[in-house]
Amino acid sequence: MTFSEENYLKTIYHLTNAVDSDVCTTNAIAEKTETKASSVTDMLKKLAEKDLIHYIKYQGVSLTEKGKLGAKMIVRKHRLWEVFLVDKLDFSWDEVHDVAEQLEHIKSEKLINKLDDFLGNPTEDPHGDPIPDSEGRIIKVEKQLLSELSGKNIGVCVGVKDTSSEFLQYLDKQEISLGSKIEFISKESFDQSLKIKVNGRELNISNKIASNLYVKTI
Repeated sequence: MTFSEENYLKTIYHLTNAVDSDVCTTNAIAEKTETKASSVTDMLKKLAEKDLIHYIKYQGVSLTEKGKLGAKMIVRKHRLWEVFLVDKLDFSWDEVHDVAEQLEHIKSEKLINKLDDFLGNPTEDPHGDPIPDSEGRIIKVEKQLLSELSGKNIGVCVGVKDTSSEFLQYLDKQEISLGSKIEFISKESFDQSLKIKVNGRELNISNKIASNLYVKTI
């Protein structure tokens, strides 16, 4: 596959996962890739010819088994490189995405498998997203958005929905990271903002922030 084809395959994979469906629309792909619909259609035809997707005009796009595995391998490379950059080269978690976008196109399967072993076969990247193994298997963690907590629940931060540099830098300022213990205190009925306790420190956060933090209750 070309770099562009790999990017489209990964985009389809992420879009279908985001809506918990096997199908996404061409409009969603065009919006995500910031590409004209006509260009998206041309690329989808190429991917369909390679048996990577099922594409029927006006009915949406879905990955074939071959396409799904191919997408997982791209995601695997991306997330392993993110772990390497953070753990071995001391990049911060808000710096790694763009670099990993370039490294994910390296073709050597041997290199990626050796990288996986070198890192200790991690199952999650620095943002809490699961890393597929060499067979495409994924270990899923039971999690929910912080905005969905209620009562006196206590959770541990296990991931972020928004991986933008701006959001990750905001979390750094608030000293919230993977593994942070978050206790729900109260929710404002007016704007759904939350009062929480993070590692013993009280904090007020907006619903937007809470809707982009994944926690696992304990």
